[in-house]
Amino acid sequence: MSLGRVDLARQVARARAARVLTVEGRVREVRGVLVGVEGLSAAVGAELQVDLGARSLRLEVLGFREGMALTAPLGDTAGVAPGMRVRPCATGSAAPVGEGLLGRVVDAFGRPLDGAALGAMEARAELRASPPSPLRRRPVDEPLATGVRALDALLPLGLGQRVGLFAGTGVGKSTLLGMLCRHAVADVIVVGLIGERGREVGDFVRGALGPEGLRRAVVVAATSDQPPLVRARGALYATAVAEHFRARGLRVLLVMDSVTRFAMALREATLAAGEPPLTKGYTPSVFAALPSLLERAGTCEGPGAITAVYTVLVEGDDLNDPIADAVRGILDGHIVLSRKLADRGLFPAVDTLRSVSRLACDLCEPWHLDAAATVRGMLAALEDASDLIQLGAYVPGSDPRVDRARSALPAIEALLRQPLDQGVGRAEALRMVREAAECGR
Repeated sequence: MSLGRVDLARQVARARAARVLTVEGRVREVRGVLVGVEGLSAAVGAELQVDLGARSLRLEVLGFREGMALTAPLGDTAGVAPGMRVRPCATGSAAPVGEGLLGRVVDAFGRPLDGAALGAMEARAELRASPPSPLRRRPVDEPLATGVRALDALLPLGLGQRVGLFAGTGVGKSTLLGMLCRHAVADVIVVGLIGERGREVGDFVRGALGPEGLRRAVVVAATSDQPPLVRARGALYATAVAEHFRARGLRVLLVMDSVTRFAMALREATLAAGEPPLTKGYTPSVFAALPSLLERAGTCEGPGAITAVYTVLVEGDDLNDPIADAVRGILDGHIVLSRKLADRGLFPAVDTLRSVSRLACDLCEPWHLDAAATVRGMLAALEDASDLIQLGAYVPGSDPRVDRARSALPAIEALLRQPLDQGVGRAEALRMVREAAECGR
């Protein structure tokens, strides 16, 4: 067989692997954030590439219009001209996974951002894998020690649980994520920084995560200056990395900041492709992609598990934002950070009255549930009487619930307040919640 026929056979094989039906097409137009490709039949989700000489540009197929494939660039379109050849990407949409990623910071394609070469990768994982079968998931019945006293005492998390961290700007979201990454009992930490500013990526790795946390972590960063689908790809890649370690039987903590920017990235791309908007400009594809991403975490039929914490940005602390509302309905609980508590200097600023762990009854002993309910009841009583107390109009003895709550307030605040660099064992957190509850009885 001649060299030309061998090369053609390889191209056909790559095309089939990438769900591309013809071997080569041409750039027809570049309009906004979309590249139109003609003469090439490819499935939605397939990845193509344009050879620009010094570099190649990847394209992801979003849809079709008038005999033309609508693709979104996974990089800078500078240098793209009409008539340029477009071919299927040799690697498809798979990305490298393996132990060589531990302790490293990589981009959405698995390329290192710290300048050093990666170790040998064990496999390549498909970015759009299906979630585990619902009937083959193990129940979430084992508590996860997070090292954060407020969570272990009042909002217990389980191994394989998926929760949302709802917060506005400047209320300590990154602080709490850093505490989880440093102190949670997990074999591997996977951090997805989606749509963050470049400076914040370095600050999180050096400050919130630190050298100790980075040793057992994989950080996938897709910064805000990158094209929309590169940011979305970062979330998919971080999930694929976590799935790889779960398949090996490890306890994985997946932290994604933020799922809101993942949705915003998809909104940009799908609006450009002509999809009609629903609420606040979000398209139907965005709301379909959220459960496809979030359901991939959790338990499976093997011993491994992915405990996932997804941050959700809420504008003006409004929990009725369409993305916040959709995510809250998918996950197994939500943690709300309070601006009022942050302004008082109480960190982590967890608003226990607005937060819920849906699996608490499966994870806690009866006395623990009773103590946590007592503390929450005292906090509710203080909130109901807060206006009278601040005005000095509350008369001691007029409400025994408020009196007990006021006497127990120092113990409650000691339970909730915790320094960033201090991890607290679960046994210590349970002891303190019991003592706080006793102070109010």
